[in-house]
Amino acid sequence: MPDQTTRASDGLPPRPAYCDPAPAGMLRLDLHLHTWGSWDCLSDPARVLEAARARGVERLAITDHNRLGVALEMAARYPEAIIAGEEVKTAEGIDVIGLYLTREIPKGTPMMETVAEIRAQGGLAYLPHPYAAGKGGGGRFAEALAPHVDIVEVWNGRLQSFRAQQAARELAARTGRLMGVGTDAHSVGEVGRSWIQVPAHPNTPEGLLGALRSGRVEIQTHRASPHVFFHSNWAKLRKRLPGAPGRGAGTSNDRAV
Repeated sequence: MPDQTTRASDGLPPRPAYCDPAPAGMLRLDLHLHTWGSWDCLSDPARVLEAARARGVERLAITDHNRLGVALEMAARYPEAIIAGEEVKTAEGIDVIGLYLTREIPKGTPMMETVAEIRAQGGLAYLPHPYAAGKGGGGRFAEALAPHVDIVEVWNGRLQSFRAQQAARELAARTGRLMGVGTDAHSVGEVGRSWIQVPAHPNTPEGLLGALRSGRVEIQTHRASPHVFFHSNWAKLRKRLPGAPGRGAGTSNDRAV
């Protein structure tokens, strides 16, 4: 039987031979997803990376809720494939993501202080789902916060409202912010369904900014089925029980969402 995978020489998980890779010189990214480091996710981070590569997405930002541990561990293991990030629940009750972080930012930090701390670490400030109800504040903080971030998420794979997705794209255009895309995956099956394709670049803050500014940007969007929220709800329950996957690996039970 022929080998159905291609082995990487860089220590990465194997890439299936049937995957649809990005064109030469280009790179597909998912800038917002979760692993078992989040309180509402059970996904093994190694399986997340493997699933992404199987769908042609070669670089991921791991952005667990209020936790950085898993992201740092994976970034150390796969420095070209992983961006270490954190999705911080701010004092205002909305989420702000820091990319290329080195230190965890505490839950409950005010949003402008969160952005300042991201910058102090040399990272990039990323505004996810700015018009989502609840975690996005329904857009209440979008206009005030967007000018202070580097990237606005113009497509979130879990957000069910097309109107909110369009409003985010308009916000990015109106404020001159770069566009980002994230699956917001909380299960392995969601990984790699949405992505942003940019020129290949070093895995650094400056490299990502340059690629997003290049004008050679393509976006694939996919809205997850509402059924994916079953995975998150089950994870919340499972994390309260003994032997939950990811315990001791940057997990949190602090009801961050």
